[in-house]
Amino acid sequence: MKILEKIPGPIMVFFGALSLSFGGLIVKSFEGSTLWQILFWRSFFFIIVVLIFLLITYQKRILNALHVSGLPGFIGGIILSIGFVSYVFAMYETTVANTNFIIQTQTLFLAIFGYIFLKEVISKLTLLCIFIAISGILIMLGGSISPGQMTGNLVAFIMPISFAILIIIVRKFPNVDMIPLQLVAGIFAMTIGFLMSPTILISLKDIFLGFLAGFFQLGFGFIFITIGARTTPSALVGIIMLTEAVLGPFWAWMFVNENLSLPVLIGGSTVIFAVILQFLNIYISKKKTLDI
Repeated sequence: MKILEKIPGPIMVFFGALSLSFGGLIVKSFEGSTLWQILFWRSFFFIIVVLIFLLITYQKRILNALHVSGLPGFIGGIILSIGFVSYVFAMYETTVANTNFIIQTQTLFLAIFGYIFLKEVISKLTLLCIFIAISGILIMLGGSISPGQMTGNLVAFIMPISFAILIIIVRKFPNVDMIPLQLVAGIFAMTIGFLMSPTILISLKDIFLGFLAGFFQLGFGFIFITIGARTTPSALVGIIMLTEAVLGPFWAWMFVNENLSLPVLIGGSTVIFAVILQFLNIYISKKKTLDI
């Protein structure tokens, strides 16, 4: 995949965020499939694209790549698979906008977990960002009247939490390759979908949607971001990833007529503001360190 590595990192991250932004639209477009069937087929095609990537990248050394990732990679894969499950569940039970805005809190969870597990200091501005984001989320949740939607909102939090834990693992063990880890995540997620589904037989249209979701939306999204993030500052990666939060609700509104309520718009905008403020805080802190 040397061709992809020649593309500037920020552009790769943008393509990845663009791919991921179609997740909600695709999940909402399934007809007749349960969330567990969607999870199975999405994960099945995700495994295929990751295997193809590993074959091209590692060739005969795939098993060795999995072995090198070791226990951290295995645990990281399980954590990521839990995130995959929560994503499908949240998109199935609540709105695309709610899920996308809640996912963006991953940066704030990363700051909290970094303090707990890596002894990283939380600045006063970071604490302010956390409180602002919590306020925005409370506004969003206040507009969720149905029990199902509220459940979906709460489950959506598992995604940013699992992602933050995954990043902590990678930072604790920098030798862990993210791509083999994704293969482990796909296998676990597919297994959960299989065990929870009374049958995996669905319509050809829904299988095609599963192919779009797993192969292109999720597969290309994660691979592009993984490659692009290697040469892109973390703060810039976070800013570019906001593309997913903005475009996801837009695609759902445009193609499946999912309207945005006023509380969601206000709360979501508040969360985005808090995240941007946190990224600026990270950027300023790093700049000061380099100047010293």
